Amino acid sequence: MRTIRVAVVLLAASSLCAQTGAPWQSSYPVNRKTMGIQGSNANFPLAPGNQWTYKHGNQFEVVTVLDRTKIIDGIQSRAVEDREETNGQLTELTLDYYAIDQATNDVYYMGEDVDEYKNGKVVSHEGGWLSGVNGATFGMMLPGIPKAGQRFYQEQAPNAKDRIEIKSTTEKLTVPAGSFEHCILVEESSTLEKGVDHKWYAPGVGPVKDAEMDLVSYRKK
Repeated sequence: MRTIRVAVVLLAASSLCAQTGAPWQSSYPVNRKTMGIQGSNANFPLAPGNQWTYKHGNQFEVVTVLDRTKIIDGIQSRAVEDREETNGQLTELTLDYYAIDQATNDVYYMGEDVDEYKNGKVVSHEGGWLSGVNGATFGMMLPGIPKAGQRFYQEQAPNAKDRIEIKSTTEKLTVPAGSFEHCILVEESSTLEKGVDHKWYAPGVGPVKDAEMDLVSYRKK
């Protein structure tokens, strides 16, 4: 769920209630003692066993919260598997790592281990990074209480500079998995790449649309 894909999405101007021009937040003065795998974010639920399946054309993506953790930058972080396939062939397998601040339910992105595949074999680990390694530091994935106009970095590593702006917290969206209200709409960009993407998060469900990838089914534990 980390990858920036260039997509053109037509959005009604009336639905974009974000304030523009705010600085991009890159510093997070969070108390590390309250960061870990405890806590709950309604828009980004990280209970082990939660799973989301997405589809667009011949592309499939399955995201699964694992009952597995890793200590990153001194913080216990939850592992989430992201499996991408094209025409039934595995193209990328990523383990994303997240930590939650119990005090605010803000979710922080701690890093990722990336395996890129071609013809069934790993050909690259491009895009991988971990907070505390080679100058990388964690970013915010999604606030516990999102507000339109917030702008912040999700990834802060030499090879990863993804950032998002929260455009709206009142979106309505229909995808194959259902119709959802009060969705969070975010615009993703990167200082290392051109173009933007859009993602939608539904309260109590999680990510329901990632650029052109639509949620087709989900399960919650």
